[in-house]
Amino acid sequence: MAAETKQNTENATAGEESPLLTVFRKEAHESMLHRINLASAFKLTPQELRTEIENFVVDFAQERRAQITKREQIAIARELVDDMIGFGPLEPLLEDEAISDIVVNGPYQIYYEKKGQMQLSTAKFRDDSHLLQIAQRIAHRVGRRVDTSSPLCDARLPDGSRVNIVAPPIALDGTSISIRKFSKKAITLSGLAVNGSLTPEMVRVLQIASTCGLNIIVSGGTGSGKTTLLNALSQLIDPRERIVTCEDAAELKLQQPHVVRLESRPPNIEGKGEITIRDLVKNALRMRPDRIVIGEVRGTECIDMLQAMNTGHDGSMSTLHANRAREAFVRLENMVAMSGFDLPSEIVRAQIAGAVNLIVQTERLHDGSRKITEIVEVTGLNERGDIGYQHLFKFVPLGEDADHRVFGKFEVGTDKPVFLEKAIIYGLDKELLEIMQKLKKEQDEVNENEYTI
Repeated sequence: MAAETKQNTENATAGEESPLLTVFRKEAHESMLHRINLASAFKLTPQELRTEIENFVVDFAQERRAQITKREQIAIARELVDDMIGFGPLEPLLEDEAISDIVVNGPYQIYYEKKGQMQLSTAKFRDDSHLLQIAQRIAHRVGRRVDTSSPLCDARLPDGSRVNIVAPPIALDGTSISIRKFSKKAITLSGLAVNGSLTPEMVRVLQIASTCGLNIIVSGGTGSGKTTLLNALSQLIDPRERIVTCEDAAELKLQQPHVVRLESRPPNIEGKGEITIRDLVKNALRMRPDRIVIGEVRGTECIDMLQAMNTGHDGSMSTLHANRAREAFVRLENMVAMSGFDLPSEIVRAQIAGAVNLIVQTERLHDGSRKITEIVEVTGLNERGDIGYQHLFKFVPLGEDADHRVFGKFEVGTDKPVFLEKAIIYGLDKELLEIMQKLKKEQDEVNENEYTI
């Protein structure tokens, strides 16, 4: 099975097949629709169906005296099964764990990102209707729909991967599918440190911050790894705590035993029955949560999230789109304004400063790697009435190596975090202070030596 999956992936990502094989595949598909009882086929298990289709392909090849190998016959049978119960030509790409993103621009253009590089796949859909059929199958499995009256859809795959679908008439060149895959293996902060996204000392500081119940916002651009980082941070939550998650499309994978997952719902065809993220956050407050985790805050739900953070739900987490930590504060202010509350700026900023403790900024660098570029601590309102903050850590790029990979260093901004006071309650103040002072001293010594030289 592993060899078969590898071969199918290679077929989908490299090399062109012969015209003979293309014609045989098309004829086999058309013949199968006439010869196989689909109602009976769908009652079979996936493995039974695969065997049935493989036998059909072998018989069909003998009938046509087609000069195709056994491996090609198995591959075609696999494709036919994927068309019937899977996701068609996307299946091999979905099974390749090294692929992180898949984007479909119409039936004949499928791109995938592998090791930080976007590449064009040789896999194609048969036509527009085939692509739309697969898109509708994806949406249907999570109770959503895609058609001319509802051409936009956010969904998820069984493995939790996030999917966005845009269909005609909105998509002018055919249905578009964007898939953000998530690793089947649980990603930890320590694992991210091994990959160079942050340092072991930063991991420990974040562990202490989570234990102390700091409210954390993960900020970053599209594809920067916000959800991955949020999943990793959520693993630090005490398993005894009750967690309520609120998401548009459920993709968080919390490992704790006491988790309630809530998912928004779009309006039905009559325009009724919509459940927004804001509705979920409001309801979450009535469910006696210890922590509330919001997959992404992007609108009116922001005011409810801030109120939750300000009213005893310490240790809550969320993500938002912003290119810099400082921009995250501006985004929060703007989203509060979207909530319909006519509040003075100083009140809004006081609300944010009282609710948010840490901004963890993640970024996808031009070499495809992902780094935590800033960990910013909110210090309160300054004398001008603005949100005050200080850097705990900041990534400073220094250049590229021979393989064009970005390298740099993590600078320490202070040796005395504000949340040191909270750490005292948990008996973690000495460890936190030792880490920050040690790093700051080492950094100052390096800077002094560089200046002396």
